[in-house]
Amino acid sequence: MRLGWLAAVLLAACAATPPAQPAKVRFDLAAIRADGLAGPADGLVSVDYEFVIPADPAKLAEVKRLDPSLQVSLVARGRIGRKDGQALCTGNTHRPGWRAALERLAALDYVAEIRRCFWE
Repeated sequence: MRLGWLAAVLLAACAATPPAQPAKVRFDLAAIRADGLAGPADGLVSVDYEFVIPADPAKLAEVKRLDPSLQVSLVARGRIGRKDGQALCTGNTHRPGWRAALERLAALDYVAEIRRCFWE
């Protein structure tokens, strides 16, 4: 009987644990709802993000396959500071599967970090 109780407690603890955030994502994913919106109920907004990758056609195709909503620029620097030979990629969370897409992008070895993007 004790083992059953202990197993139930452990299962409940695991179920309550939020998924781990990828280290390369430099903003709090826990603050974003499942629908991709964040903020107070009367001021919900999607969260925009940016990252850079090598301006290689195969890598550009791969990130667009992982997240078709991405916008790519070979000229804009963004806050992240795109350099020559890099592409600036921007996306946002207001779509189904946003978290899985971010996790797949963060897993790519040529993505160093993904930062929140503030359009100012």
